[in-house]
Order: sequence, then C-alpha cells, then structure tokens
Amino acid sequence: MKYYLIAGEASGDLHGANLIRGIKQCDPQAVFRFWGGDRMAEAGGTSSLARHYKSASFFGMMGVVANLRTILAQFRECRRDIAAFAPDVLILIDYPGFNFRMARFAHKCGIRTFYYISPKVWAWKEGRVRLIRKYVDHLFIIFPFEVDYFRRRGIEAIFEGNPLVDALAGQMSAMPSRRQFIEQNGLDGSKPIVALLAGSRRSEIGYNLPFMVELASHFPDCQFVAGGVPWLERELYNRHLQGSDVRIVFDQTYALLRHAEAAVVTSGTATLETALIGTPEMVCYRVDALSMTVAKLFIKIPYVSLVNIIMDREVVREMLQWDMTMANATAELRALLPGGERREQMLADFALLHKKVGGPGASDRFAARMVELLK
Repeated sequence: MKYYLIAGEASGDLHGANLIRGIKQCDPQAVFRFWGGDRMAEAGGTSSLARHYKSASFFGMMGVVANLRTILAQFRECRRDIAAFAPDVLILIDYPGFNFRMARFAHKCGIRTFYYISPKVWAWKEGRVRLIRKYVDHLFIIFPFEVDYFRRRGIEAIFEGNPLVDALAGQMSAMPSRRQFIEQNGLDGSKPIVALLAGSRRSEIGYNLPFMVELASHFPDCQFVAGGVPWLERELYNRHLQGSDVRIVFDQTYALLRHAEAAVVTSGTATLETALIGTPEMVCYRVDALSMTVAKLFIKIPYVSLVNIIMDREVVREMLQWDMTMANATAELRALLPGGERREQMLADFALLHKKVGGPGASDRFAARMVELLK
C-alpha cells in the first residue's frame, strides 16, 4: 500500500520515523512519501522526502503573518504532491494548522485519512473536534485522558500508548556515560550540569535563551549547558551566549538531560521528555506579547506543560511570560538541585507519570492498527 505522511516539526519527524518502521514490519510492500525531516528520510528513504519541515515551520501569529505567501504556496504544493502520489492513506502527524487543510483536501478526493497524535483540541480551538469528525477516518491519540475526552464528543479514538517512550528507549540504549559526555563536549566534570532547552524555533530561542543565560549567572557552582538543535545555525545561539559561561552542545538533547541535575525547559514535548528521562525541571516560557495575549483568551486548561496536563496537577512549576522573573526562577532552581526541598517529590511524581503514559512498543502497535484498518 501507499502511505503519505505529513509532519511539520522535530517531534513529528521522530514519531513519523518510528511509525514508518512499524508499518514496514506489517506491510513489507509499503511505499512512502512524506513531508518530514531527516529521521523520516532515514526510515522511509531520502527520495521519498517531498519537503523538509524546517522550511515549512512558522511559529506564532507574527511568524505566520510574515510568511503568509510562502505558507499558501506550500499548501498548493502539498495538495499537488498528494494527488500525484495517489496514496491509499494520508497520515497526518499533529501540525494542525497545516494538516487540517490537507485532511479536507484528502476527504474531497476520497483518500482515507488517519490523524496520528491528535491536535491538542482539549487545550484550545475545541472547534477543531468538528473537523476531526468530518474529515478524519480514524484518530490515533497518545495521552490516556484523551480517550474519554473524544468519546464524550462522539469520536472513538485509538490509544496504544505514547511513542515518546519508544524514542527515549532507543536513545537511552546508546547513551554515553557521564564521563564520555563530559569529555566529548569539553565540559567541566567537577560541576553539576543544568540543562537549558530554549526551544526549537528561532523566535523561541530569542525570547527565552537570554533569560536562561542570566539565570546561569546566579549559580556559579553549576555548569549550564544549552541544548542546540541541529537545523539552526550556531551563530543564532552564539549571539545570546557571548560573554557568558554557558556552553552549548548540538543534537544531544537526551544525553544532556540524562546527565543534568536539573533542567530549565520551554513548553512543549521537551517537558515530557525531560520528565520521562527523570530530570527535575522548571518551565520558563515567553513569546511575543500578542501571541501570549491571544493564547490566554483561548486556552481552556490550567496548565501548559504536558507533565502537569497528564498528571492533572502542578508537578513542575510553570513560569509563563509575566511570571517569568529572575526571582521566581532562581528560587525554583535552588529547590530542584540536589538537596533542594522539591527535588525528591518531583522524582516520585515522574515515576507515577511514567506508569500513566505506558510502556514501550507504542509505535509498532499504532502501525499494526493502521495496517489492519487499511486491509
């Protein structure tokens, strides 16, 4: 069978790659085409990559407005490519602003549509539930609480666990030791590491990394290391790190978290990854004022980090926009470092979180269900 997948960011690329591998096991004759990234290209073949997500990812309201002409051109390009490939199924991976348009197109063309990793409609834009009912044949979800949420809205979603567990398991098996990680990156082995994850988009880094660098200056006994993403140029980070003692490592986020004593993380999938690895964390997140104001008007849940949403209580401290002050951040980080008053309770909560999201093998189980439904 022929599979067309669309992922628009790094996490989607990761889960899309694992899904492709699972589909291959169940359907050895599978043929793929996709919008994704390097991981999906490695799993499904470089020649199958129609467009890399790093050229199709725009963040925040201002980013969308500034690139509207490019985005509209990419909509047209993707529709043409889907029609030319004529897949048996279109598999959409999160990325709702783009993917709902493709779902509508596929529905009109009579192409079966699977949505893998549902948009967070329970957080905001709940009206998209109507779009799922209308244009999506099967919805595949990765958080246990979503089963009841969608059932109450007339959608029998399919839950097989969280594929992030698989991604972590694969990375952890090849993880360097702390000594190797220190030596490979020229770090100071005598100081505890604090990981800084400032986001995966230029705008996120611009709003959050300078604050994290200032925070580092208050903890001279620790070694602060930023996790750089490989698709952004080093100069972008250097502009904010210049003159500080903060170091940076690229494309080693999981190893950095594994060997860090604590982490300062922006919102998103990274908050859940950090918790599942078992590193105490705090969330610091700032965007442009307009985007945050609009978000506050529409977000319907009390938390933004996936850890707190899944646990349905505040496990990790969230400092957002105006609450993101140096006084708040320094106090919280002290509480998370070894000997801090919040560290042990947070680690115990992370163990409970791990049980909630389920064990490994989710990617293969999702793939098997998809192939079964298509057959």
